[in-house]
Amino acid sequence: MSKILFVMTGADHWTLADGTLHPTGFWAEEAVAPYRRFTAEGHEIVVATPGGVVPTVDRGSLAAEVNGGQEKADEISAALAAMTELNKPVRLEDVDLDDYAAVFYPGGHGPMEDLAVDAVSGRLLIDVLDSGKPLGVVCHGSAALLAATREDGSNAFAGYRVAPFTNAEETQAGLAPKAKWLLETRLTEAGVDVRAGEPWASHVVVDRNLVTGQNPASSEETAAELLKKLV
Repeated sequence: MSKILFVMTGADHWTLADGTLHPTGFWAEEAVAPYRRFTAEGHEIVVATPGGVVPTVDRGSLAAEVNGGQEKADEISAALAAMTELNKPVRLEDVDLDDYAAVFYPGGHGPMEDLAVDAVSGRLLIDVLDSGKPLGVVCHGSAALLAATREDGSNAFAGYRVAPFTNAEETQAGLAPKAKWLLETRLTEAGVDVRAGEPWASHVVVDRNLVTGQNPASSEETAAELLKKLV
């Protein structure tokens, strides 16, 4: 089977408009659900982060109230602990796209801090897009698309249909008034064709080799759609 690259945030906080550091990282379900789907099909997962730092899980993503109860929360925590690849990430700077059949970006607010402005990640995204290899992105992982700027200054994803975490969801989560910027707004300004679904419900959009999911509930379906492109 193939290798799938998980590009994950190296940030453990998100800087809010007033300078406050909001503790965050990656969202557990958005890594766990796709990991399960991919490995169940025999694919090997390699984790990459900026600088090769061990990614930090957003502790809020392990709470019972966001996982449908304590039993599911415990299940997610156990699955996360079993993902040994998280403890030995490669440096994003050292990634060779030729080694991978597909690339996947989990979310969490961490990407709003680092991947949104990471030129190495932006170059990788452009290379994946141009290669035709499957690219999956979930939730705030879409912030990474903002760094995918071509030499002429245009965003490589301009004109692509994308399902990012929405302004409505950020507002309902209580963080929109505190944010420096909102993901849906910034993507729209970059020329991305944002396709918003109902808040918190699974919503996945497929456009050419790009598969995007709007929120944590979309993680499983995003992974499933990406697998279809690996057949």
